Amino acid sequence: MNERLAQYKEKILQYWNRFSGRQKILFFSTLAIIIIIISVLTVQLSKTEYEVAFQDLDSTDSAAVMTHLDTSGIPYKLSPDGKSISVPSTEAARIKVDIGSQGLVQGGSIGYKVFNENSSMIGTTDSEFDVKYNNALNGEVEQLMSRMQGIKEAKVLINLPKETVFASQADQEQASASVVLSFEPGFRPSQENIDGYFNLVKTAVPNLPIDNITIANNEIELMPTAKGGQAGVSNQVEENFALQKKFEEDVKKDVKQFLSTLTGPDKVDVLVFSKLNFDKENRKEDLVTPVDEENMKGIEISSQIISNTYSGQGSTAGGVAGTGSQDVTGYPSNTDSGTSTSEESSETRNYEVNRITRDIIASPYSVKDLTINVAVEPPSGENSLNDATTDAIENILVNIVRASLADSGINYTDADLAKKVSVYSQQFGSEASDNAPGGLATWMIWAIGAAALLVGAGVGYLIYRSRKKAVDEEDEEDIPLQVPTEFPSINLESVTNDSQVRKQLENLAKKKPDEFVNLLRTWLADEQR
Repeated sequence: MNERLAQYKEKILQYWNRFSGRQKILFFSTLAIIIIIISVLTVQLSKTEYEVAFQDLDSTDSAAVMTHLDTSGIPYKLSPDGKSISVPSTEAARIKVDIGSQGLVQGGSIGYKVFNENSSMIGTTDSEFDVKYNNALNGEVEQLMSRMQGIKEAKVLINLPKETVFASQADQEQASASVVLSFEPGFRPSQENIDGYFNLVKTAVPNLPIDNITIANNEIELMPTAKGGQAGVSNQVEENFALQKKFEEDVKKDVKQFLSTLTGPDKVDVLVFSKLNFDKENRKEDLVTPVDEENMKGIEISSQIISNTYSGQGSTAGGVAGTGSQDVTGYPSNTDSGTSTSEESSETRNYEVNRITRDIIASPYSVKDLTINVAVEPPSGENSLNDATTDAIENILVNIVRASLADSGINYTDADLAKKVSVYSQQFGSEASDNAPGGLATWMIWAIGAAALLVGAGVGYLIYRSRKKAVDEEDEEDIPLQVPTEFPSINLESVTNDSQVRKQLENLAKKKPDEFVNLLRTWLADEQR
């Protein structure tokens, strides 16, 4: 066994000795690097990674979360400011759900849950209950406000009046609320958000009008629309302005698209100005109209005709009682007998008319004024548009303005509409620049550009020649002295006959003709000496 181990050891040493010193160093370096990488990966993979699970915590919430984690045996890290808690990333989701289900994070406020946690078998006094109820109500409103968009932190103080049985509901004192909000960085509440804050507090607290609510941040006091908030007005103005610009862009697009079919593309430019009326109108109309408008009659729904006739004989008192000179007061002056008749006739007809009730909501906007200005490029070779084309374009524009102002409530005459449109000719593009007074023609601009390009090319060529010349001079200075040419030689003493000399000369001439020529020159120089 020992001999075999010695043989293995010897073979290993022999194999190891085959490597050079550099190869041995490379082997040990590679082995060391592999060991370091494995160690680092082992440490990193076995290291517990923490993830921020709770942040912006109040001290009360931080203490509650830490107590729960300590009880559960879960490791955690607390930030230096005590507002953030990190837990192992593998268990972060489960821990969030667990703590959220228990209601441990309440934003530093308490809610109605306090009555369940601190309930006593003996009970509490009325004063203690009122304090707990007020604190719980404040906490519930704070939690609701903190869930609104953009709110980072909320502090609420609600003052509830004392109820009395001797006062009616109208005479009861009203509650009041004071709210201080902290917004997320970069968030600025709109008027809709502000109104939502006020409505949330109003509906959460009984008998609390909006006038008794005060909401402020660290800069200014927030005002609802009901108390003169102006953000809603500014938003409405922006919406109206955007709607007006959209209307003008649509008119401009339609006019330009239609006129391009007459004059050609890119030969029309349109400028539109408008004034819109954004007044909203709600009205109710109760109308009564006849069914038969020609005779001003309705539909006959019932008719009743009554006719009575009476006749008979008898004494009839006549005259006026007690008016004669010999008459007795209170008795008729004379009597007469004869035939008496009487007739009575009555007719009743009932008609039904049209009863119309209309609830009218006016359109969100109407056009009060519209002006269209059009610039048209004349045909090639002409300086202006002809009268027929100008009149046709003006008629088209007048019709567009008339249709747009139909609901303005103002009757415009043709002369008034003609003043709201204008058509003039204008050169566009290159021709305008060629014919513009005081400007340079296009060919002159191109000529100046070409001359500048040639000058630049010439300067660049001169710079290139000067730099090349300098480089060549530096190269000449760095060229080493020429080594004398070594001419080949043939050892004639070792050659026994002329045929061998001839063969060597032929081989030299075929393989190295330059050296052969140099050899002949050497021989000729020796003979001349």
